[in-house]
Amino acid sequence: MTNTLQLRNLIKELALVDGLQLLENLSDREKFSKDFFDYSPVLRKQLSGCCADLVVRPSSVEAVIAVASTCNKYRLPLTIRGTGTGNYGQCVPLKAGVVMLMDNLCSIRNFDSSTGEVTVEPGCLLRDLNQQLAINGRQLRLLPSTWRSASIGGFIAGGSGGIGSVRWGFLRDFGHLQGLEVITVEECPRKLQLDLNASRPLNHAYGTNGIITALTLATAPAVSWQEVFIDCTNWTDAVKLLQEVANSVIDLFLCSLLEKEIVKNMPNWLPKTSGKHRLLILVAPDGITTLKTLARSFSADFNLIGPENERSGVGLRELSWNHTTLHMRNNDPDWTYLQMLLPQPEIEIMNSLKSFWGDDLIWHLEAVRQQGAQRIAALPLVKWKGRALLEKLILDCKEKGAVIFNPHVITVEDGGLGVIDVDQVKAKKLYDPNGILNPGKLKGWLIN
Repeated sequence: MTNTLQLRNLIKELALVDGLQLLENLSDREKFSKDFFDYSPVLRKQLSGCCADLVVRPSSVEAVIAVASTCNKYRLPLTIRGTGTGNYGQCVPLKAGVVMLMDNLCSIRNFDSSTGEVTVEPGCLLRDLNQQLAINGRQLRLLPSTWRSASIGGFIAGGSGGIGSVRWGFLRDFGHLQGLEVITVEECPRKLQLDLNASRPLNHAYGTNGIITALTLATAPAVSWQEVFIDCTNWTDAVKLLQEVANSVIDLFLCSLLEKEIVKNMPNWLPKTSGKHRLLILVAPDGITTLKTLARSFSADFNLIGPENERSGVGLRELSWNHTTLHMRNNDPDWTYLQMLLPQPEIEIMNSLKSFWGDDLIWHLEAVRQQGAQRIAALPLVKWKGRALLEKLILDCKEKGAVIFNPHVITVEDGGLGVIDVDQVKAKKLYDPNGILNPGKLKGWLIN
């Protein structure tokens, strides 16, 4: 429980800071203490009562420094928040304290035309950043399915991959994040410029080991992506086609596969075909002929929608990754999900799990690149029938060789590979020695 006197004194001091908005009423504190953790019935029970004592919104790096210093002075927890589009409680304040909104720090500071690298403040929306990059013939390499409303800082701190992972892998892969500007949490906070190597421990660390105030990212040449969907009658053929598409020498930005039960429940802006599984593909124009040929070889139905309209809000991006889960939950909130990297050959584990779990498990696959090799990630829909059965399913998947990225846990490590990243812990010792930032989320710090 937060010390009332400490909180009162902190509020008095922060009220004097230029460029800092204080939000003290309960509705604001409750609103900005939540993300989309209710995708998980486990997290819903665990996190629904968490609420900040104070919400602050800085409009300058100097105001960020003042917040960091004051929270350190009174030893009050400080949780950094983007737009709150995460699903794992990354920005939920487990121990109350202060939540700091970064949305007013949203400037694009620099674009290097010779390298394509962009330096941007954390509150910039991915949608807005991509639009500005397009002016220079560039685009972001990786996007979450929430790219219209997610911020770049939140994506780097709390995300891992998404649209683009079929070509570019995952955010923590070497070469995406080129540098960070970071504020430390100390008596006299420092503003540090971290290079590529020094930035890596803060990538996907839930904001537990430094306050990001600017990011430098690599980008890719812009492509006029074409939307394609391919329907298959047979599930095994659909999986093989997914693999053939992902392994072919065409430029892809998305390659998803939805089992037919999911297709039936997707929004109505895409034509429905009864009883068929569907591949959703974003491909460069020169890859369309290859896709037609591959579809024909599997006796599958090829459908070219045409150039992607990013402004429409009804494109294939909004049917992929965790937006698939969103649409299924809109129809039936008893659906939850898992995340995993499937062992090869993938079809064997899928058939084995399906034979046991039946209609309580529906497959949603995403082609990804992992350590340079094409693999299949799965975000299966799982019918919620209690925690015991969910844990049994997770154990089944692990025993069959799947690598689980558990969306039903609150720590960085348990939601990832399950091992402690010593570099993340070292960074916290350097940049947040008193453990002020987002306490309870970095397992390596808790057991240190």
